[in-house]
Amino acid sequence: MSKPAEASPRFEIFRRSDAPSLEESGILTASTSAEQDAEGMGEAIQAGIDRGYTTKVLYATPQFSLIYLWYKSGFPLPRHSHDVDCLYVVVGGSLRIGTEELGPGDGFFVGAEVPYAYTAGEDGVEVLEFRSVGAFDIKLLAGDAFWRKAAERARSKQTAWAAEDISPSRITSRVQGEQELTGTGR
Repeated sequence: MSKPAEASPRFEIFRRSDAPSLEESGILTASTSAEQDAEGMGEAIQAGIDRGYTTKVLYATPQFSLIYLWYKSGFPLPRHSHDVDCLYVVVGGSLRIGTEELGPGDGFFVGAEVPYAYTAGEDGVEVLEFRSVGAFDIKLLAGDAFWRKAAERARSKQTAWAAEDISPSRITSRVQGEQELTGTGR
């Protein structure tokens, strides 16, 4: 006889201050496409691209996940896709996706395996990601040209990113004692 599936909690509180980074959580697996350039990506990492963002897994069960992202001013998100549908809501700042600029309260839906990318606005952007699964995949689809440009951007934004202590919505700040938020990609 098979063991019954564990029921989802009917009520549960979560706190941002207790949330692990996306990398620490283990709910994300990453893969690259044939066009992915490891050398260009390595250059972007060496240039400090990881100092331009913060991720927190606010809530995750096997059936649901909620992720908070803060991309600092001008952060270039690489073209990528996920293996599941995702709903995004901007909670602070702005982003440019294609020809559209989205601000607080705006959002977008991306179906499974649909490639997309966006760039954080002048003041950065904070986004909530909702998924109907607890674990998912990201396929990085950006090629060499993107990563080289991203490395240039990261080098030029280091001073600005270091000065961005408070997120646009004020949800996250270094002032609140979260020293990991600047410089470690959390």
